[in-house]
Amino acid sequence: MIYKVVIEPRAILDIQDAIDYYDSKQNGLGTYFFQVVEEHIITLTKSPFFQIRYKDYHGFPIRKFPFILLYYIRRKAKNNLYNVCF
Repeated sequence: MIYKVVIEPRAILDIQDAIDYYDSKQNGLGTYFFQVVEEHIITLTKSPFFQIRYKDYHGFPIRKFPFILLYYIRRKAKNNLYNVCF
């Protein structure tokens, strides 16, 4: 089953801030960070049921970087459709 990932605008801003930060530390590191985040998002489309960190929020640590993708899974009853929301 493929899950739909919805990234909220606040999360996009946080990701962009991290990209800018890593690029300021080392040229190309922000791009690498974004590639790693994309890989993790692709993983969430296949299997989003990682550890619950707080109430209904799941956490998926990003390897090699001190970030955790925090998200919840929203189920739409009619089609058993799931959204993974950051």
